[in-house]
Amino acid sequence: MASGDHSTAVAVAPENLPVGSVITTSGRISGVHRVGEPFVDDLPFTTKDLVALDVALTEATRSTKVRFNAYVGDLGADPAAGADALFPTTPEAERSVLIAVSPNQRVVEVRSGRVVADRVTDRVAQLGATAAVSSISEGNLIDGLISGIRVMAAAISAP
Repeated sequence: MASGDHSTAVAVAPENLPVGSVITTSGRISGVHRVGEPFVDDLPFTTKDLVALDVALTEATRSTKVRFNAYVGDLGADPAAGADALFPTTPEAERSVLIAVSPNQRVVEVRSGRVVADRVTDRVAQLGATAAVSSISEGNLIDGLISGIRVMAAAISAP
């Protein structure tokens, strides 16, 4: 686990967002979808899965006062270096934790910011990664992420 530095870099520049999308003050991208129009993207997760993940992220963040972020995607040839590069671009990196999953590489990486490093310890990160891996290895990616988030939230000491 590595500690991150605060960065103002964003993963997507506002001028490159599709029409009807914005970067919110929390760093998330919010976009519109017109009712009755089919999604043109081949979405990897169901709406139910995305809602469950959002609920887990929100509950963990509220209960611990640590910002939880999740990333699913390729982390590059060196997943640890990829997670290190990705972490500073996440919202509130200094006071957050990132669970990054590279499904094709079968890798889970956890990073925490320096402000919360005393609470999101190596032990907490290992517990979260272990909880995530057990479900992910059975093919349940969202369940694995949610398990990892919940276990980490339960293990993080109070502020």
